[in-house]
Amino acid sequence: MKFTKMKNKDDIDRQWVLIDAKDKLFGRMISEVATILRGKDKVYWTPTVDCGDFVVIINASQAKFTGNKLEDKRYYTHSGYFGSTKTHKMSDMLENTPEKLYHLATRGMLPKTKLGKDMLKKLKVYKGDKHPHTAQIKDQ
Repeated sequence: MKFTKMKNKDDIDRQWVLIDAKDKLFGRMISEVATILRGKDKVYWTPTVDCGDFVVIINASQAKFTGNKLEDKRYYTHSGYFGSTKTHKMSDMLENTPEKLYHLATRGMLPKTKLGKDMLKKLKVYKGDKHPHTAQIKDQ
């Protein structure tokens, strides 16, 4: 009887994936990014090991949104003190800090464990088309 060999953390070779967000639908792109970060597109995916690749997203502020999400959707933050609830519109976050918007959306699709936090650290988001990871990415 043959057993399937489970991959260890040391056996995984990580690649760098470049995604251009220009004129792509935000939600569809984020679900693709979450799949790559988790490593579920790999043949040797193991649920207890971080098998995913690094993802670099460029032109983050030029993604497309359907419906009225830019004006209607709001993100809430709370520090724990009374009266400290703050709201941010999605359109303002896309203009000012698109990196945070991408991290929040991707975090919702990853596991809510230490493993998920490690997966999220492999996501690099840049507002424009310039990024410092050109040496790692083979596609460019």
